[in-house]
Amino acid sequence: MRFWGITGTNGKTTTAWIFAAFVDAAGKKCGYITTVEAFDGARHFYTGYTTPPIAQLRDIYAAMEANGCTDCVMEVSSHAIHQNRVGFGETTLFSGGAFTNLTEDHLDYHKTMEEYFRVKRSFAERIAEGRPGAPYAVCLDGGCGREMFDAVKGLPLDVIPVARGTAGTGGMTPEYDLSELQLVGDYNKSNVLLAAALAEAAGVPHDVIQSAIPALRPRWGRLELVENPNVKAKVYVDFAHTPDGLEKVLSAARGFTPPGGRLWVVFGAGGDRDPMKRPLMGEAAARLADVVVVTSDNPRSEDPLKIIDQIVAGASGAKEIHVEPDRREAIAYALAGAESGDVVIVAGKGHETTQEIQGVKHPFDDREVIRAWRAV
Repeated sequence: MRFWGITGTNGKTTTAWIFAAFVDAAGKKCGYITTVEAFDGARHFYTGYTTPPIAQLRDIYAAMEANGCTDCVMEVSSHAIHQNRVGFGETTLFSGGAFTNLTEDHLDYHKTMEEYFRVKRSFAERIAEGRPGAPYAVCLDGGCGREMFDAVKGLPLDVIPVARGTAGTGGMTPEYDLSELQLVGDYNKSNVLLAAALAEAAGVPHDVIQSAIPALRPRWGRLELVENPNVKAKVYVDFAHTPDGLEKVLSAARGFTPPGGRLWVVFGAGGDRDPMKRPLMGEAAARLADVVVVTSDNPRSEDPLKIIDQIVAGASGAKEIHVEPDRREAIAYALAGAESGDVVIVAGKGHETTQEIQGVKHPFDDREVIRAWRAV
């Protein structure tokens, strides 16, 4: 069984399942391990991690092989790289990998962006050590993409630069027709092209990839449309929980907000995580949305009001801002206020089904809250 790793700040989950879809379209069987779920060729389940520890990985690999998987694609987090959670060259020998982007996140762990970048670069180094000449696709469109390309192009790897609008030239990934792509936003086009570049390197024919692109559909709380006949506006749930992620999803949503319609965003920031990104998220929301609703995400052990204050400090330029610490009430406020032609983005938790407060995980799914809402 071949192993493929996807690393970066945002887009890992989407890129991994698209890669798996392309491999499957070629008549093979690709297992996957993502933040949202793992698939061992027979069952779908949640591991509790973005990248599980070695012992758990070994069990998953064994199940994949027993279930006839020819390939395994997995998200490889910066924590997993730094802690060698995958067992480079022993438990896991990667056949190739891909880098999505690098933006503000996890500085509670890595302390500086320079160290965060160094750890991400070391993923390519470890692949090169285990399998010289392996393909490594780098997305040039996202944060630090060109810097990462320059940092890894001298390694003994087949480094593949990937960029929108330049496909088929200068060594970029071969050109694909994305006109029937159902995933919205330029960032999703980048995810598709990155997955396609790695899939081609893995031996999937170009025409097979092209035929699979129209079948891709939003899933797992990644700009997922959630319908409720009692809501006048279009409502989407997204996992965006970093400044870059929030900016990208709001930019995409602005593109499909009808003229005269307002773009709403409901979001918070996680507790016990990098606090420096909070005002940056507030700034992005204020700049791109018409109505900003700041609420709680997973406050964990922190005071949610202090987290909210840090977000609001960066949102001074907001056209309209509302603070509601109760996430259910914040969503209700947006659903009640949004009119026909408006778009509501509920960001930060995406696929998650719990909200962690003071060590207790309470059942909470943004999608179910939206579906259950009724006007008072």
